[in-house]
Amino acid sequence: MTRNLHADTSAVRSEVPLDHGPWWSRRDGRAWPALVAAAFTLAQLLLVRPGMGLGWDETVYVSQISPQAPAAFFSAPRTRGVSVLVAPVAAWSTSTPLLRVYLALLSGLGLYLALRCWRGLFPARVLAVGGALFASLWVTLFYGPQAMANLWVALGALAAVGCFLRAGADRTRRAPLWGLAFSAALMALMRPTDAVWAALPMLVLPVAARRFRQPRLLLALVGGLVAGAAEWVVEAYVSFGGVAERLSRGSDIQGGLGWNFAVDDQLRSLGGRSLCRPCTGAMPHVAVYAWWLVLPVLAAVGLLVAVRARRTLPTLLPLACATTAAVPYLFMIDYAAPRFLLPAYALVAIPVADALAWLVTAPSAPWRRLATVLLAVGLAGHLAVQYVVLERTVDRATASHRDWARTAAALHREGVRPPCVVASHGTDVPPIPIAFYAGCSSAATKGHNANTTAARLAGTARRTPVAVLTTATGRAPSYARGWHLVHLDGPVYAYLSPLPTAGSPGR
Repeated sequence: MTRNLHADTSAVRSEVPLDHGPWWSRRDGRAWPALVAAAFTLAQLLLVRPGMGLGWDETVYVSQISPQAPAAFFSAPRTRGVSVLVAPVAAWSTSTPLLRVYLALLSGLGLYLALRCWRGLFPARVLAVGGALFASLWVTLFYGPQAMANLWVALGALAAVGCFLRAGADRTRRAPLWGLAFSAALMALMRPTDAVWAALPMLVLPVAARRFRQPRLLLALVGGLVAGAAEWVVEAYVSFGGVAERLSRGSDIQGGLGWNFAVDDQLRSLGGRSLCRPCTGAMPHVAVYAWWLVLPVLAAVGLLVAVRARRTLPTLLPLACATTAAVPYLFMIDYAAPRFLLPAYALVAIPVADALAWLVTAPSAPWRRLATVLLAVGLAGHLAVQYVVLERTVDRATASHRDWARTAAALHREGVRPPCVVASHGTDVPPIPIAFYAGCSSAATKGHNANTTAARLAGTARRTPVAVLTTATGRAPSYARGWHLVHLDGPVYAYLSPLPTAGSPGR
């Protein structure tokens, strides 16, 4: 076992530059990961469009630090990592395009640094292909410039595995250890539970493999996870009654964690459904999810290639981490969102790229040409499908966000201006994003986002303008009977509270 691990990791110590020319002309291909990361950023800016507006979850995270609106209710499953991530821009600017550009640049830099953590474990061109495969998925491009956590868990997981392997191979270098600790902290800051699932094989490996029985590895990994999750743990005790209670509430909000076969739900979501809950309806065309079915086959080929080349571990560990990261979202929840599997896609990308490199180089000349042609055609079709799905998803999201903005503008015309409160009553009209767009507080008397009572909301209405969103057929709640019903935009109506009494802020 020790001999195999020496063979698996010797490439890290034997890495030697092939030439010393400018970075863009080096024959070892070190520039390619940087070019892939730059292309990833550019594609986000061109295809996702900075003016798309903020989504529902984004408004929750951004509102925690934005001057645009009061902080929205923060439910148990959420974490503060995204709010920290956007703070350098959102804390002083309400410009969504500026925030999108900032996140696109930051995610491009994050992809480059994550790929750099793998330098020496695989050829630079394989790393570049792996990065390109991951970055070209519509779901990666769609969430790159968004204030959401999943992509950052993915980049943290990719960097953490690379740093773990390099630190285990060379005990004299401290940089990989610091990279491991930082990457683990990033994952845990964004989503502590996802971080634990993704790191599970790394936590087990020091027990199973003698070469990795290094206290410093576990210290860096566990220390990073603890540091990143510290705020979440403190908030669990301050606001939710403890870690177990917070996890329990989070499970309830997610429909109850347990055995749920969600593989078919994930397939349905690949057609461009950002949230598939409930996940019903027909499957998308097979061309949309064909890549998803091919992915495990190519991963298996990559593992076989690595075993034959006696460098098993650098391929096996990311595949193991990808598997554990995907398990809760494939088999433990009863709904799906394509972003949930971003960590698994990032981790499997490099072994898949290694398999593709082998397919176009290893066979004899006639078969090599055939394999190259088939792969070129397959990748071209794959990219075309990804672009089509991305375009439709961006169009739908942009239209939805513009609807919320129009509803907020209609509230302003009706005199509902900050300070104000926006609530809803038993309808599908979302109060949180509309309240954010209007600069108001959001309120709910029931459901997962309940943060007040009917009596308190009625009392608030005597001092502050309150709008209860509904539809044409929606009835007024008991506290809003007698309030004025107005049509805002499309199917959205609102019951508006009477003007506040004299001397109180009003509309």
